[in-house]
Amino acid sequence: METLRLEEQGGIATLTLDRPKALNALNSQALGELKETLQALAGRDDVRALIVTGAGEKAFVAGADISELAQLSALEATRFADLGHAVMAQLEALPFPVIAAVNGFALGGGCELALACDFIYASEKAKFGLPEVSLGLIPGFGGTQRLTRLVGRARAKELIFTGDLIDAAKAKEVGLALEVLAPDQLLAHCRKVAEKVATRGPLAVRQAKRAVEFGADADLRTGNELERQAFAALFGSADQREGTKAFMEKRAPAFTGR
Repeated sequence: METLRLEEQGGIATLTLDRPKALNALNSQALGELKETLQALAGRDDVRALIVTGAGEKAFVAGADISELAQLSALEATRFADLGHAVMAQLEALPFPVIAAVNGFALGGGCELALACDFIYASEKAKFGLPEVSLGLIPGFGGTQRLTRLVGRARAKELIFTGDLIDAAKAKEVGLALEVLAPDQLLAHCRKVAEKVATRGPLAVRQAKRAVEFGADADLRTGNELERQAFAALFGSADQREGTKAFMEKRAPAFTGR
């Protein structure tokens, strides 16, 4: 892979967008490599969490590659947006938690990439925004929809219509980022959270993520039914038996994902 790096340790995968000279901007190649990598990760039972970040100190992902966007016809733009949407949907649908470690600019497609993760931790140097209107465009990888669901309609409209950037503190205030950390503590914090998740029952985490994701777009009655079914299904697993047995024996459980 030329545009990203994948590292793994102890069930935690770290995916780094690695085009620092272009501030890790997303071009067709980067999106294609992301799609291929996420597809491979989705089929892995040994991965318990994924951290997504950007190479260098300046950017998480500065957006879609403007030099490529400038050359697109309407048909080519449709294909580019289709690819971007497919990648974000893949990221969102991964069966394990995905943590965005936003270390710098998360603009346009970069902000949309972070929004497709389960939660976002930000460096004090991070900047967020969907500035596409300044190019005569709108977000094209799901930003109008995911941002609205996360921060509310009025705040999303303000950010999208003005194209303004916000700093990490403001991102936390509006509910975009969970925590703001010193730059040298960001990845360590994300890994600590990922390691904690990795000690929990992987089947339970998977079902919890599914219930939250699908339930969020459903009415309360439907969401509760999804939860009820997921809860009951876990009682056929070895992990459930191990978890309850370990609790009664006052020891740490040894989950196997079965």
